[in-house]
Amino acid sequence: MRRVIFILLAAIVGAIAAPASAQVSLPGPSAEAQLPGAETKAPAALTSHIPTTGNAAITDDNYRLGTGDKMKITVYGEEDLSGEFLVDGSGQVQFPLIGQVSAGGLTLHEFVTELTTQLGSKYLRSPKVSVQIENYRPFYIIGEVNKPGEYPFENSLNALGAVALAGGYTYRANDHDVYIRRAGSNQEQVLPANGSTKIYPGDVVRIAERIF
Repeated sequence: MRRVIFILLAAIVGAIAAPASAQVSLPGPSAEAQLPGAETKAPAALTSHIPTTGNAAITDDNYRLGTGDKMKITVYGEEDLSGEFLVDGSGQVQFPLIGQVSAGGLTLHEFVTELTTQLGSKYLRSPKVSVQIENYRPFYIIGEVNKPGEYPFENSLNALGAVALAGGYTYRANDHDVYIRRAGSNQEQVLPANGSTKIYPGDVVRIAERIF
């Protein structure tokens, strides 16, 4: 009798222990997802494209100097020849010792080459020159805005920003298009009056009257 009772107890204990053992040894379908770092398999934030300011930003490599640009010129070892210089109305820079140096229409690299050549041929042995733009020349906005005129250029400036600087549209303005004459050009371009239309130093922006 005691033997029968012992066998029955053993069977009951075995039945209870078996599911517990199975639950521990068999990983559930979500076990892999619970592993440390499993949720970072696709780090989208690390591979996402970072938007840039596009033209805004004007790069010194392709920018061409013009009247009103102010440059910081450094001639290494020559403090008397270093300082801030303005491109005048004739596209020239008045530089110590040399006098007029052509700048209008040149890139910064071309201007550095010209200045270095002139200094080296007349006054200095192997001059080292560095140039950077301190302030870009202004742009102009005319036509149907409340405050037409000349305005300082700002990086990332677009058509909407230009109109805002000029006090907004008049009630007669065509607010769908802008007419832009780029620096160095005699022709106007008709472009959308929105944030995608970029404004550059020296541009003349015209807001036309709308046709009723």
